[in-house]
Amino acid sequence: MTILYEVTPDRVATITLNRPEALNAFDRQMCHEIRDAWQQVKADPNVHAVVLRAAGERAFCAGLDVKKAYGQPDDVWNHEDPGELLSPKWQKVWKPVVCAVQGLCTAGAFYFVNEADVVICSTDATFFDSHVSGGRVSAVEPVGLMRRIGLGETLRIALLGNDERVSAETALRIGLVTEVTSPDALHGRAHEIAAAIAEKPTAATQGTVRAIWESLDRPYRAATEQALIYTRLGNPVGMAAVDPTAPRRGWVR
Repeated sequence: MTILYEVTPDRVATITLNRPEALNAFDRQMCHEIRDAWQQVKADPNVHAVVLRAAGERAFCAGLDVKKAYGQPDDVWNHEDPGELLSPKWQKVWKPVVCAVQGLCTAGAFYFVNEADVVICSTDATFFDSHVSGGRVSAVEPVGLMRRIGLGETLRIALLGNDERVSAETALRIGLVTEVTSPDALHGRAHEIAAAIAEKPTAATQGTVRAIWESLDRPYRAATEQALIYTRLGNPVGMAAVDPTAPRRGWVR
């Protein structure tokens, strides 16, 4: 197995990239195992939120494992993007995902970062895109990244390749992450955030995730009309599931 998967009683599933000897780079096996994990998350009513993290200290993920052949069909038109298997949104999973990044995060690792709902990192995290330094076009990852941090910052990261290392402090400033922790606190904090989300009615959180992400593919007026449909569908179910006597958390960020 290239990943670890567990569900805790607080309705949080944790997916751990588990190839630290390869800087958690993904190969075809990992891609298929992560796809299966997303489908497990989707089908399990006891999962309300997800933590995506990585084993080891050196890297969150170094992208595609270039030391192993990924394998594509001979017909170029049948080639697949590994990101479709890695992405919860491609897999139609709308349960919120909290991504915890430590160490190196480069190239295809942005598949994970781009499609997470909340991204946090530790102080030792370093983000960069190595594609152009290796003579490869950087295309799919920056398209997703641009929606998170904007055109200017995306172009700078994509074009400078290995020469541009985005620190945790800079990642917070440009909106690539929303919080920075110490390395020792990273996984615990990610779980804390996911558990807080998981306490909410899943009909409400899934509808919120879906409405926001699908709005990115629509013009503003069409997006608001679609969002109104989701409020009519999801609100009666979500509001009915709320326990008015349940204690409430309060965080200052």
